[in-house]
Amino acid sequence: MNNKVLCIAIVLISVLFSKVQAQKFEQPVLISSAGQSADVKLVKMLAQRQKLNATTVLMAKATDLTGMKTLIIVPGFSSKGLGAAGVSQQEEFERVKALVSSADEMKIPIILVHIGGNARRKGQSDSFNQLVADHSKAMIVVKQGDEDGFFTDISKGKKIPLTLVDKIAETEMPIANLFK
Repeated sequence: MNNKVLCIAIVLISVLFSKVQAQKFEQPVLISSAGQSADVKLVKMLAQRQKLNATTVLMAKATDLTGMKTLIIVPGFSSKGLGAAGVSQQEEFERVKALVSSADEMKIPIILVHIGGNARRKGQSDSFNQLVADHSKAMIVVKQGDEDGFFTDISKGKKIPLTLVDKIAETEMPIANLFK
């Protein structure tokens, strides 16, 4: 093998290795909602089954990030969830915006986990989806929620790793693998 080919091979291996390394996240983990859908409870359960050191705070604020190494946000608008939390859609959006901004400032990576399918897309959900996706370091999405390529386009445009799965239950291993 000549030196030029060897150098190219080394560079390619280094790039691939660095991408694999960049996709690993640390614990403890804070799990929160963006839009107050019940989907966050399912993600909490999946994290518990994988024995992740995770705390769930539905209305997390910047102070909840103290001591955390990763933030998982589960976006999806729910008028029922917002009503139960006693907040308006605008108040919830401002809370999530502040949380994402604080995580960025604290250099805490964000993982988007979208399991709500079509029910948590478009309309009032996509402002939350867009905000969280734009700041994510990884995304795990149930395919039905990406039928129009919404998350795929963000992933490609911002070079964010995206894992698409067929069913909610299939998000469990991709979540776990991000921490191994």
